[in-house]
Formats: sequence, structure tokens, C-alpha cells
Amino acid sequence: MSRPLRVAVIGAGPAGIYASDILMKSGQEVLIDLYERMPAPFGLIRYGVAPDHPRIKGIVNSLHRVLDRDELRLLGNIEIGKDITVEELREFYDAIVFSTGATLDRDLEIPGIDLEGSYGAADFVGFYDGNPNFKRTWDLSATSTAVIGVGNVGLDVARILAKTADELHVTEIPDNVYETLKSNQATEVHVFGRRGPAQAKFTPLELKELDHSPNIEVIVDPEDIDYDAASEQARRDSKSVDLVCQTLEGYAMREPKGAPHKLYIHFFESPVEIIGADGKVTGLKTERMQLDGNGGVTGTGTFTEWPVQSVYRAVGYKSDEMPEVPFDASRNVIRNDGGHVITHAGEIVPGLYATGWIKRGPVGLIGNTKSDAKETTDMLLADYAAGTLTAPSSPSLDAVTEFLDKRGVAYTTWDGWYQLDAAEKALGESEGRERKKIVEWDEMLKHARGNQ
Repeated sequence: MSRPLRVAVIGAGPAGIYASDILMKSGQEVLIDLYERMPAPFGLIRYGVAPDHPRIKGIVNSLHRVLDRDELRLLGNIEIGKDITVEELREFYDAIVFSTGATLDRDLEIPGIDLEGSYGAADFVGFYDGNPNFKRTWDLSATSTAVIGVGNVGLDVARILAKTADELHVTEIPDNVYETLKSNQATEVHVFGRRGPAQAKFTPLELKELDHSPNIEVIVDPEDIDYDAASEQARRDSKSVDLVCQTLEGYAMREPKGAPHKLYIHFFESPVEIIGADGKVTGLKTERMQLDGNGGVTGTGTFTEWPVQSVYRAVGYKSDEMPEVPFDASRNVIRNDGGHVITHAGEIVPGLYATGWIKRGPVGLIGNTKSDAKETTDMLLADYAAGTLTAPSSPSLDAVTEFLDKRGVAYTTWDGWYQLDAAEKALGESEGRERKKIVEWDEMLKHARGNQ
């Protein structure tokens, strides 16, 4: 008797949910278990998007509809390699898809990076997004602070540092974040990029929305508005790049609006050293760069020291290594050929697949994630049709949950998410907000597992 294709997807962020959605719409009968290390689903949409971005948070609504389907089962609060191994998962599934994303900060190897007051952006994002794996308080005593990196994460960090706590209180931030932000002393935030406006990685809407706060004055030096032939071509080739450049030009040319908090965006300034005294950050040293005609830059030998008391590096994320899975430590991704997991020798590991940032690195937006998931799932379905996957010994739905129950794993479910969701909304409603995020892991479990 035939049975549905059984698939385990590891990681309940957008990449894993999109891969699940594509499999369920493929025409192939399939039953999917979506594993998540956290007690709650949605990955970076819940724990990596700034709380004042309700438009992006709206993506959760579409992800919700996928998780509501009967063919998909959420199993949260499960750490692969600890609660259940990859080898043990093979007993229950025809295929395993890794979509664990990237949550760690990439390294920036400059002198002074380890000084007190030098932070990774991912750590700060984890704090203000209420991720239970991160700190509950933050030192915000710096009156002038620097953010290294001209991408959306750098922009988010800069905006959170420049806004007031009361502006953010209308969002889902938990009490500990609000109380900490109330102590924020920053009146100047400096964002640094080593190349020019046409090479910035901002999205146009995020850059434009930066100026919506009545407390933030966005300042761009007209001297930093410069383009070479490659930059001009980039503007012609991409409407998004052109809109970013237009917005930056507008910031550079306008009259000041007199907002109390200044947010400077500097181009052509390459960080070379974080300066310190008594083990603490006292400044940032940069070298002035110039365009080389091809969209790249070269150093000019002119250096500037900026008097800041904290530095946040937003130079990209990197993925954590997965136990039992071949990992490329130089690129911080699972070794793969575009979908199949491969060994260090380049051989396909049957039944193992990768999608999202753990597959290609932390680049691209939601559209990239969807096309990426399609590429991976096409490979998986082709392998299944060709009969190259090894059938699991225990493919029934109950087999894996019985295994987890016997091992004493306190896993959460999709019904449990509805319970946690209701609890967070109730907390927010009492303060006139849509929701207030629950931070502590045990409290999340209490709501998600009810009386289990």
C-alpha cells in the first residue's frame, strides 16, 4: 500500500515554511514535520525583524496560513543533535531539509573589536526582539554611537538607537526592553559604509521610513554623494538602487528639520580600528575611500577619528554548524550543490537537503527565499520519483512523537502556538497594544504546552 512522502524540515522560519508550502502544493502526497529549536515558530520574522516594522511582520499572516494546513505539523522546543539526532530522524522520514538560517554575527577583524562597548548587531537585535537566548538588559550610556554596515540590519540598529522608548512602546517589545531603552543616552548615531550610495544594501522603503520619526534627523554629507561609471550603471540597471540613491540625495540636499536625535549616514569611510582607553570604546578610526571606476573603492590614506562610546558591527550574519551535517566553515553554510547536502569530497548525501541562508549564506530577501526553496524541493521530489531515497523504517505520524515522548522531550505544537499567541495578545491588550512579547523560555513553554 502506498503512503505519503514523509519529510522533516529543520527550522520554522520563512525558508522552512516556504519549502513546506511548495512541497504541499506539488501534487505529491506528503506529510511534513516542521522542527523548531525555539518554543515558537517564524524564526527571523519573530526574532530578527525590528519591532517597529509591522508591514514586514505582516508576513507572519501568510506563514500562518501554511502552518494551518493538515499536512504540516509543528514540533517546537526540539534541538536537533541533542533531543534527537539526524541519524535518528532518518528512521521516520524519507528526506530531511535543513533551513536553520543564520543568527550569529560575522566577524570583523580590526583592532579594538573586543573592547567593552563593541557589539555585534545580531546580539542587539536578539535583545530588543525579546529572544530568550540573549541578554535582558543593555548598556545604552553612550551619547554618541557608531554602526558599521549599510544594510537593513545596520539601519534597524541605528533607528532603534535613535528613537525614543515611548515611540517603540506601541510595538510588541517586552517590558525589559522598554525599561532599558528608556535609559538610552544616544543623541548621535553614525552609520558607516566603506563604499558609495549606489553600493548601499538598504531597501528603498526602509531608508525612506527612517525619516518618519519626529525625533530623528537623517543627515548625509553632500560630499558623500558620488558615483563612478559602474555606480551610474547600477542605478540604470536597478530601480531599487536608483530609489536608494535618490533618497540619500534628498537627505543630503534638504534643510534641517530640527529633530533632537541626529542620525548620520557616512559613505566612503572604511573602519580600520576601534579606539579605546581603560578597556572601553572611546572612538572609531576610519580611512577615507574613493571610487575606482568599477564600483569598488581604494584607500586615500586620509584617516578620521570619530568620538563615539560604542560601536555596533552590522556586517552580516553567519550560520551555526549543524551536528552530523557536512559544513563549510569558510562560508558558514552546509555543504551543498544547490539543494543536496554533499560531503567534503563532493558526494551527495542521500535524503539530506538544505535551503535558505544555511544553504547560500545570509543574502537576499523573501523573494530569494521562495525561489531558493523551489530549487531545493524540486531536487527532493525528483529524487523521490527516481527511487533514490531510502524508505524510513517507521514512517507513521505517531512513531516520531512516541519516540520524543519516551525520551521526555517537552515539544510544542501548532495548537500550542495559538495558546502562546493568545497570551501575548492578552498582555498587549491590557496596555492598548496588539501584543506584548513573552521573553522567558519557561514562560513561553507554560503557555504553549498548557497543562501537558
